[in-house]
Amino acid sequence: MEFSFELLALLSLVAMAAGFIDAIAGGGGLLTIPALLFTGMSPVQAIATNKLQACFGSFTATRFFIKQKLVEPKQQLGGILAASIGAIFGALAIQAFDSNILISILPFALIIIAVYLLFAKNFGQAAAKSKLKKSTFNSTFITSVGFYDGFFGPGTGTFFTLSYCKMQAMSLIQATAHAKLMNFTTNIISLTVFILSDQILWVVGFAMAAGQIIGAQVGAATAIKQGTHFIRYMTVAVCIGMSISLLLK
Repeated sequence: MEFSFELLALLSLVAMAAGFIDAIAGGGGLLTIPALLFTGMSPVQAIATNKLQACFGSFTATRFFIKQKLVEPKQQLGGILAASIGAIFGALAIQAFDSNILISILPFALIIIAVYLLFAKNFGQAAAKSKLKKSTFNSTFITSVGFYDGFFGPGTGTFFTLSYCKMQAMSLIQATAHAKLMNFTTNIISLTVFILSDQILWVVGFAMAAGQIIGAQVGAATAIKQGTHFIRYMTVAVCIGMSISLLLK
């Protein structure tokens, strides 16, 4: 497939907006995957190419949060392993099964999350203690969300963030930082599977990567500057937006 300079530039701008949203609340794939499908590539190619460009954004955001000392990769090795395992099986599964059932269920789950965030007054504040041991949390929540990211993707950062907030007693900012580390892990692992499957359109992926880097850097800085309330309402907006988009499809 051949792509014009104008189309690549437009996709780069879409990726910039997606990188900004992803760094704060997750859900950037809601913008990038439809844009990639619009070019005429197959669904699997769109998801695979999306992983390439998303890796640059999630790496940029993760690096920023590490520098701010909001997450320490060495202390999250169990989660990284769990996310990797989930992502491998998810990326293999999407190439063998139809994702229509997941797409039909996901909007309703996102609506429930949005309603919960709107009315949970103390959401985003660190809980007194974790509800699950770290090993149990990693083997259940992190593996499951990792599988979802390899299989489909949009909203992965949101699901990681909510999991860390509710199950690991993290503030919303801390949870967002940890979510980006896990999201980068699932992106890079899924990307490896798709590379081996020869599903990536490299020119498009690298063109969008430039936009992702800029958007993710600005988004991560904005999340820290604006704080919990901003992240919370951005997450609500992303959940509603994803729900509407998926229901329309």
